[in-house]
Amino acid sequence: MDILLYELARRQPAWITGVRSVNDHDAIARRLADLGFVRGRQLEVLRVGPFGGDPLLVKIGDTRFALRRAEAARISVSASAP
Repeated sequence: MDILLYELARRQPAWITGVRSVNDHDAIARRLADLGFVRGRQLEVLRVGPFGGDPLLVKIGDTRFALRRAEAARISVSASAP
């Protein structure tokens, strides 16, 4: 079952199942893909900000990213390996 990245529990490994574009020219979705948020990549949420969950600290491989909740809402993940 897929969930959105911001719904993922901290320290739970998950795999990216897709990055959703909100329109045909969604620069944020394109940038997320350029940064490595692509289908099949494993990630985990390391930390969540104290005020409404912003930002999320996300780890892919050895790289860490701080994402806003709105950006994390574009990324769907699954807790089971592809």
